[in-house]
Amino acid sequence: MASPDLSRRAVVTGMGAVSPIGNDVETYWSNLLAGKPGGGPITTFDTTRHDVKIAAEVKDFDPLATMDRKMVRRMSRFIHFGMAAATEAVANSGLDFGAMSPEQRDRAAVVINTGGGGMEQVVDGAKTLWDKGPGQVSPFAIPAVSGSMAAAQVSMKYGLMGPVMTQVAACASGVIAFQDALRLIASGECDVVIAGGSEAPLLPMAFAALGNMGALSRRNDDPAGASRPFDRTRDGFVFGEGAGVLVIESAEHALERGAPILAEIIGAALTADAFHISAPEPTGRGAAMAMAGAMRHAGIGPTDVDYLVAHGTSTPLNDVTETKAIKRAFGERAAALAISSPKSMVGHMLGAAGAVAGIAAVGAITDGWIPPTINYREPDPECDLDYTPNVKRKLRVDTAMINGFGFGGQNAVAIFRRFEA
Repeated sequence: MASPDLSRRAVVTGMGAVSPIGNDVETYWSNLLAGKPGGGPITTFDTTRHDVKIAAEVKDFDPLATMDRKMVRRMSRFIHFGMAAATEAVANSGLDFGAMSPEQRDRAAVVINTGGGGMEQVVDGAKTLWDKGPGQVSPFAIPAVSGSMAAAQVSMKYGLMGPVMTQVAACASGVIAFQDALRLIASGECDVVIAGGSEAPLLPMAFAALGNMGALSRRNDDPAGASRPFDRTRDGFVFGEGAGVLVIESAEHALERGAPILAEIIGAALTADAFHISAPEPTGRGAAMAMAGAMRHAGIGPTDVDYLVAHGTSTPLNDVTETKAIKRAFGERAAALAISSPKSMVGHMLGAAGAVAGIAAVGAITDGWIPPTINYREPDPECDLDYTPNVKRKLRVDTAMINGFGFGGQNAVAIFRRFEA
């Protein structure tokens, strides 16, 4: 069980989201429960020469809502997303950093992770260099590229001088942010951590590379139904973008200011497959180690977990391997465990995937609904667990686990639980 020391327990008090199915938490969550698909034809570049012509794009997003025009122009899209999600999370938490003393702000951290950072700045900068020469390359290109800049911008917005951290761990990045937040609170180093992930990877080069790898779905005639985790006919993931951010505080800090507590983070673990640059280890041993390790850290067993937010990418290899890993970690409990994949709706948001999965876990705990895995049409005999097919399910959720597995065999798992003081 979690430590009774309220100064060491990490609780969630605010959330923010930018996603292909909604640019705030309320819209994202309601559309997730409704099974709304976020995929569609790519609108940001000409796909004539590309085999893959679909993506889960963020729609109707206005970065000027949270950043001034000059900063919007100088910063990259993943920073815009991260700032918007963080601003919503802080507002929802009720924290007023402006009213805090400098000493209090010194004990607030920012951990916003990413898989690629401002990749569009590399592409645009290279084109400018070749077309117009070195003198025309923006002096702000490097800060805009830097994966750490979303976290840095958030710290500057609120005047937070505690740790500012960014880990780049491919598709595990968002989950790792919650693990780091838990550690910062549990160690007593911080009272508040703004934690999550942000990603804006929808670039022609990335589509070409992943398409050539065979990782992306080619169902261009059915973008809404292309992402189908655990379904027998799945043929790859749908590329997505966006951000998710949680405000995480010590329970003592949150209770002292009368904040509503949404959930508690009680455990996390990180392992490696040590196998391949992109393919998961076939037996699922590394992923299972992460799930089992997170449960040990939390002081719980398999029967205590009510809901698992799967990595569930809709690729042939991942979904089979994750199913094997779940069985390995949960044993007999696996067959009765409620599982679903938000990627069936938002696509694969890479470094932000685990962050929006965290919002799904907290939403399930607070609202008592399991979001569905949509587009589940044909069962796969190798994926034979309960993936909550197509329709949301009413269920009391006290404990929820989230999985995030990245290229290179990086496996991250975090566990959220209903808070009881």
